[in-house]
Amino acid sequence: MKETNHINKHTSLGHMAALITIFLWGTTFISTKFLLAYISPLEILVFRFVLGWLVLLVIAPKLLKTTNWREELLFVGAGLTGVTLYFLLENIALTYTLASNVGVIVAITPFFTALLASLFLKEETLRLSYFIGFLISLMGICVLSFSGGEISFSSIGDVLAVLASICWGFYSILTKKISNLGYSNILTTRRIFSYGILFMLVAMPFLGFKPQLAHYTQTVVWANLLFLGIGASAFCFISWNYAVKVIGAVKTSVYIYLVPVVTVTFSVLILHEPLTLPMVIGIGLAIVGLLVSERK
Repeated sequence: MKETNHINKHTSLGHMAALITIFLWGTTFISTKFLLAYISPLEILVFRFVLGWLVLLVIAPKLLKTTNWREELLFVGAGLTGVTLYFLLENIALTYTLASNVGVIVAITPFFTALLASLFLKEETLRLSYFIGFLISLMGICVLSFSGGEISFSSIGDVLAVLASICWGFYSILTKKISNLGYSNILTTRRIFSYGILFMLVAMPFLGFKPQLAHYTQTVVWANLLFLGIGASAFCFISWNYAVKVIGAVKTSVYIYLVPVVTVTFSVLILHEPLTLPMVIGIGLAIVGLLVSERK
């Protein structure tokens, strides 16, 4: 009985960690969209994850030692897919297409994660309720994102957003495998960040990394970078990886359905954007889809 209660406690903490992470990640869109008016997508990524890496180093300065090169490759893949490629593709997509397009496409990441998990993770099984919940949430996301009536598809931006979603699916699988290695969550997250930053450095010459110091003298720019680096990167990646470890890649990824819900809510509260009936319907459908997908 005690063992069952212990497992249930960890499961509840896993769901709570996923929910808190999505709550914070849902607010990052406002910060990222604002920063894109001042600095490039690559600049945002580099400074965001360098700040996150420094915070993790202060929290846990111990060096992580893997046992073989196969384990190290898992960290390499996670850094490439979940840090460099995902966020770079998503940020660049925002410069080519509407935010609503990116919101819809990225929010269906759980579907890609589920398909990849069924192929690479034997312990992850899919139920009919998952697919029903996926369709309900997708309907809600579409209603929510297109409630303003502005539907305009830019092929380049939409393709980049799809590629970002697939990258996050691979990241979820890799972090699940990493969690089974038994290493500290903070140390593994920092190692993933290290490879992510390394790949960013490789991309710098090709993506025109030329920071202008004048942009970084403004307090509001650093305030947003600190939020993205400490809150949305260091803390959120630790909590997300913990959730993946405890409740699995598929169950955790389902919470991504709520990202547009959080974004719209904060847009209404902070930016004072109007709350329309389609928005309310979209939020309701997204939440119902999440509950159906998680139903046992």
